[in-house]
Amino acid sequence: MRKLFLTSSPFIGDGKPFTKKNKFLERFAKCARACRRALMIPSFPSNVELTEEHAFAIRDTMALSGICFEDYTILDDRNRERAKELVTSSDFIILGGGHVPTQNAFFREVGLRGLMAGFEGVVFGISAGSMNAADVVYAQPEEEGEGSDPAFEKFIPGLNLTKTMLIPHYQEIRDKVLDGKKLFEEITYPDSIGREFFALCDESYLYSDGVSERICGETYRIKDGCIRKICGTGEEYRLSNSENADHCLSHRE
Repeated sequence: MRKLFLTSSPFIGDGKPFTKKNKFLERFAKCARACRRALMIPSFPSNVELTEEHAFAIRDTMALSGICFEDYTILDDRNRERAKELVTSSDFIILGGGHVPTQNAFFREVGLRGLMAGFEGVVFGISAGSMNAADVVYAQPEEEGEGSDPAFEKFIPGLNLTKTMLIPHYQEIRDKVLDGKKLFEEITYPDSIGREFFALCDESYLYSDGVSERICGETYRIKDGCIRKICGTGEEYRLSNSENADHCLSHRE
């Protein structure tokens, strides 16, 4: 069964392994160590230098965490025509961080949603990659001009690996002002009317074992214009998209 690790950011610093908080490294390593062929899909497919820097930094952190692969390949503009071959031959896929709409456009151009429909390996999302894993992606405005542009698409089709819409780095952006508007109070809260978002702090993540999903670590639910904290560090919150129900496991590590 496909496993999902959709993170805000699991990194704790250069030269250090992934975070151990919220049982991330414990769960992640157990799944990842069984994989042999990794495919990294970036947010900036046309920028080779930036893509490789990002991809190799992730590979190095993997190694520091005791996770190594026989093959580690990058899918970008240089080999996009081989997307089907690379996806089907991989058992571990990394969805990198960066600009959500830019990455989303690349995903659509190579038909990644369809290619991953039957993928049964491990998916590791980081920031933008975690957001684009959703069926419908909430592309929260992040760059100047996006918050005031009426033509900016905030709801776009994603990979349909989950129905859960994630917003990463909440601890960093909760007080952000974009285009003269408070990002959350004046943009995201109104966008949540009739919808539900989960704002993750760094070192928190969504985990799916192929049967159920759970939010692990400090996270806030934004729904119908309201926000509330659903779990903290060391706690987990089980989701049930099929029944539109959830409950807090509320256990400490």
